[in-house]
Amino acid sequence: MAESITTIVTSLGFPSIESFIGLLLLAGAIIGAIVVIVTIRPVLDMFPYAYPNARVRARIGRLFTEKQISEIIETDDVEELKNYLRGFPEYAKFVDQYPLEKALDTQLAETYDLIARIAPGDIKDVFKVQLQKWDIRNIKSMLTAKEVGLNAEQTANLLIPFGELSENMERLADANTVTDVITGLEGTDYASILEDALPAYEKTGMILPLEAALDKYYLENLLRAAANPADENSSILHSYFGSKVDVANLKLILRSKADGLKYDDISDYMISDGYQIRDWKLKDLMESEDVSGVISGLEGTDYAPRLADALSDYNATGSIAPFEKALDAYLTKMAKTLSLKKPFGVGPMIGFLSRKEVEIRNLKVIARGKREAGFPVSMIKEMLV
Repeated sequence: MAESITTIVTSLGFPSIESFIGLLLLAGAIIGAIVVIVTIRPVLDMFPYAYPNARVRARIGRLFTEKQISEIIETDDVEELKNYLRGFPEYAKFVDQYPLEKALDTQLAETYDLIARIAPGDIKDVFKVQLQKWDIRNIKSMLTAKEVGLNAEQTANLLIPFGELSENMERLADANTVTDVITGLEGTDYASILEDALPAYEKTGMILPLEAALDKYYLENLLRAAANPADENSSILHSYFGSKVDVANLKLILRSKADGLKYDDISDYMISDGYQIRDWKLKDLMESEDVSGVISGLEGTDYAPRLADALSDYNATGSIAPFEKALDAYLTKMAKTLSLKKPFGVGPMIGFLSRKEVEIRNLKVIARGKREAGFPVSMIKEMLV
């Protein structure tokens, strides 16, 4: 028997049966290693997200429920609304420190900051870029303040105490004009961006070109940070922020068509490389004659049916608010879908930030309603996202 096995082994080209057994053991070890790697790879991929998602899920549990939102809507006035918010630590620390709208935005900025700090290393850059939103928000507030002639104290009250430039923003509140603000930003990327848009501001007397240039810079940075989908988490971020770019472009195009603007009036503010709307489609949409033409041109995208549903409201009121609400609702639903698709990866972070943004937006809507005596509760409910 042994001689037969030896004969077979040597006929296969092995000098001895020991060398054959050694090869079998080596092959078994390699196969075993592959099986182990394949088996534990999902666990290794999930590991960096375990701690961040635990913290995020704890925060999700503190978001307001529908019942709580209903209670807030039923408050009698702003003071009662503020008293309600004082019962929740994440709001209480800001409500007594700032005017209500600023307190709400500051709480949202703090949430952005938290996610940027705890996000795993391979996706951290995307969330760090998101923090630029607060620098841009502050610059916009300052430009608006100077355009309408607010003094330093009034301007400072508008600023959110987050962002890389927050200390400089306090200093810039002393600026007298829009041009002074841009000069004061010298040494930052924002100065050159605003200087490029300055001729359009001087020509039109509107700060819209300055704001649009800042929005474009922010969204392009987000796209760049999420441009190389190396795995499913990165791919999800790419699709989500690409869709945000689509929505920003669509809002601007719809607004411009409602105002009768042409291709040349808006083409400089378009952002390339969105998720569903490529550059050639953007050009077609900008060249549309009117709002209805834009919606027809979107056929085949996820946006077309949602905007078509809002068309009758637009025709009745002439306001593009129904379109903006439909597009915001699309992004909210997309974030929820992605959070369920990747529950042990980036999904909870996207889902939480989206829900937090909605919560803050709704609280601001309620606050505005409570400031106006006799503002119907039913109307507040209609305005909520």
